[in-house]
Amino acid sequence: MKTKYIDEEIKYIGSQLSPHWIYKNFKLQGDAIVAFIGECKVDLSEMVDIEDVINNEPIYSKYMLSFITEQFGIGLSEGVFRQRLLMCIIKELLEQRGIFVVRNGDDLMVDDRKLSVSIATKSITSVLIHTGLNILSEGAPVKASGLQSELGINDIKSFALEVMKKYSEELEDINYACTKVRGVTE
Repeated sequence: MKTKYIDEEIKYIGSQLSPHWIYKNFKLQGDAIVAFIGECKVDLSEMVDIEDVINNEPIYSKYMLSFITEQFGIGLSEGVFRQRLLMCIIKELLEQRGIFVVRNGDDLMVDDRKLSVSIATKSITSVLIHTGLNILSEGAPVKASGLQSELGINDIKSFALEVMKKYSEELEDINYACTKVRGVTE
């Protein structure tokens, strides 16, 4: 899986969760994950989480670390498994830094405050995942925690690179594990 940290700030508005957005904008063809920072403001009209639309819960963060991944040749169920794997990797890396994190499905919470947003969806060609981690918590529409403001993670780029590296390595290792066993018939 290709990885890239994008140095310029990008406002995440939801439309980036579309087929080939990574390829068209950053020339990474095939399975890829990118990370960037910037404001996050997803209006209900751009949301793919129907439950959030029904509950009238738009997403907002003044400053967020966003990950977008596009993966081909898998179904939505496997995509959701991979989304949960990404969340587990983030949780693990935060806990290695001494931060206690509770994961509930695709949500990460610190001290009963929401750290993350995440969604996996299927396009006609691929599975797309967006995961966002608040960097700053102020201004969020819910009780929120931030990587920098509450958790003391100041080198956001290094953290993002570590998350993407671990995620890519884990998927490669899963693929390797699938190719090293023989099938059984009984």
